[in-house]
Amino acid sequence: MRLHKKTRQLLFVLSLGLALNLNAQNTKKEPYKATWESVNTVNATPDWFQDAKFGIYAHWGPVSNAFVGSDPNTWYAGWHGMKMYEDGKKVPTKNGKPSNNYIHHKKKYGNPKKYGYKHIIEEFNPSGFDAKAWAELFAKSGAKFAGPVAMHHDNFAMWDAKSTRWNSMNYGGIDPSAELKKEIEARGMKFMGSFHHAFTWKYFAPAHAHGGINPKDYDLYTNPHPLDSDTPDAQFYADWWAKLKEFIDVYQPDLIWFDWWLENMTEECRTEFLAYYYNKGLEWGKDVVVCYKETTFNENAAVKDYERGRPNQPKEHAWLTDTSPGAWFYRPGAKFKTPNELIDILVDIVSKNGLMLLNVPPNPDGTIPDVMVNLLTEMGAWLEVNGEAIYGTRPYTIFGEGPTRLPEGGHKVEKLKIEYTNKDIRFTKKSDKVFYAIVMDKPSEKTVIKSFSKQIGLLNSKIENIELLGSNETITWERNDEGLIINAAKNYPSNYAHAYKITLEGYTENNIGGAVDAHVD
Repeated sequence: MRLHKKTRQLLFVLSLGLALNLNAQNTKKEPYKATWESVNTVNATPDWFQDAKFGIYAHWGPVSNAFVGSDPNTWYAGWHGMKMYEDGKKVPTKNGKPSNNYIHHKKKYGNPKKYGYKHIIEEFNPSGFDAKAWAELFAKSGAKFAGPVAMHHDNFAMWDAKSTRWNSMNYGGIDPSAELKKEIEARGMKFMGSFHHAFTWKYFAPAHAHGGINPKDYDLYTNPHPLDSDTPDAQFYADWWAKLKEFIDVYQPDLIWFDWWLENMTEECRTEFLAYYYNKGLEWGKDVVVCYKETTFNENAAVKDYERGRPNQPKEHAWLTDTSPGAWFYRPGAKFKTPNELIDILVDIVSKNGLMLLNVPPNPDGTIPDVMVNLLTEMGAWLEVNGEAIYGTRPYTIFGEGPTRLPEGGHKVEKLKIEYTNKDIRFTKKSDKVFYAIVMDKPSEKTVIKSFSKQIGLLNSKIENIELLGSNETITWERNDEGLIINAAKNYPSNYAHAYKITLEGYTENNIGGAVDAHVD
């Protein structure tokens, strides 16, 4: 039987709708399971993250006050809550003498057996904290995601925690996580929190060895265990998860960042966290991101982080550098990197498919030091001019050229003093027709990009235009066997690195297509 034309059309539409609906059901993401096979299927580096390039977090809490009154000419270890117990006797040291942290703590507070880390917490006074001022500064800096160090090694929650009594509401009367989330998101930035409390098991082992811990305070210091113990007990695992889960559920962060030592905990707790958090992302309708160190996760399931370091070549997966312009927490008389150093590091990171997570160390009362205000303001001014070459870019065919390179990649490579010159150039790409050459210092008479020589097959498309970001000046150039030669501008719009936007005609290939008889000989 022949169906009427309109009937056939109606059946076609209905069948198409059914097919589309089934297809939508088939492509709907199923909940993640706590297995590597399942969590490795996540999109670990969503577009918002790859586009962001620059974020900020703040190391601030009770320990920020510990170094007030310390000698600015004396070296102190960063992990004060751990090192303050190293008396050289009950807690051994390399030279058999008390650590500088122990000496300072004993002078300021008294013997840590009586005046332990708990005493530092009880003196926390965040009288100058202003979430709006923080968020305004972070936005002004050009950061696209930001948030607090939610819990450092000291097991202290920088939020109104119900999972632990050791929190910023009970000791300080504030919930910086809630306040920052509100102000950060109001300015279009993503909200993050960092967690360092896996290492708490090792961090407070010296406190137990030194003695004087009241059993009622084991919920801060963990249960007693030897200095060399690398096996947390069941209570530690339960507490670790309860705090992390509470922060996720209450504050719905876009990004969770982990410090080291989590790789020493069970795979089960790690995969259960990933499945839980990624499933929460599905529930919230947003792509969340996890960052990790060492071997905690893998580059399919999360984003690898390099502390104060970076690779010396591009990576297939987007990655992250966490770094600080000075000490991680407040130190009197601390030395800071210059804006030029930070901008050059950011440019090198982005050219290699990375992002920068920059630390801000607030004053003990929660105000931001003037030196940090200046650094962030200068970075923001530079990004205002050159951000087009940073945000939303992807790696170019090569990351750059020039004499200044990292001798090796990895953690802590920033301890090597590197000064980039106007011979050092880094590349980023916006599309197949637009990419950027960022000169790391003020060009002299001309900039020669040897990689784009006509003798090298790297650039196989005609250049249509070159412009200097932030400038209306006409840029003159030529391309020959020596390379792409860009003549210096009369004026440059910023004091640091300078970005040239290079627009190409574009490379195309002919498809066969067309009428059949056009290809018949």
